[in-house]
Amino acid sequence: MFTGIVTDIGEVLDLEQRGDLRARIASAYPVAGIDIGASIACDGVCLTVISTGTEPKGWFDVEISAETVSKTNIGRNGWHVGKRINLERALKVGDELGGHIVSGHVDGVAEIIGVQDEGDSTRYSFRAPEALAGFIAPKGSVALNGTSLTVNEVSGAEFGVNIIPHTKAVTTWGEARKGDHVNLEIDTLARYVARLRDWANR
Repeated sequence: MFTGIVTDIGEVLDLEQRGDLRARIASAYPVAGIDIGASIACDGVCLTVISTGTEPKGWFDVEISAETVSKTNIGRNGWHVGKRINLERALKVGDELGGHIVSGHVDGVAEIIGVQDEGDSTRYSFRAPEALAGFIAPKGSVALNGTSLTVNEVSGAEFGVNIIPHTKAVTTWGEARKGDHVNLEIDTLARYVARLRDWANR
């Protein structure tokens, strides 16, 4: 489990197709503290560490299934060597819940359809897949590229969020542009409320 509070920006060092896609990601996380089998959210995608190393800089390797590639922006935008991605270590018992509960299981990909500065903050507008639009509510939470964000407004399948300067500085949001595709994970609570509603109405 994660909270959507990004704690490092990683860099893709290498990509290799070995049946599944294998990625090497540089990080400022101390390699000695990353166990093999640990979960790290990479742009919001929960991936399992399969190896680590320190040359030429600290890195960890992950394997990414074809299913994950097809359901995330790894396949849409295409990860490439040099791409910067948001990272978050898995939540530990006793850690502060600064964002909201995030599983790292991406539900789909949203498209940035507008970017507009509002004071020091930036308003990003998105178009979600129709199948996920009903799970997104004003003042609710969403995880976008692994970042816990509050929804400002919703209109059909479109919604908007405001991102403050601090968030842009410590994540890759300062690099996001109109037309980009981002990983979207809906709020777990919304998912179960919808399931209970459907069960009650069956």
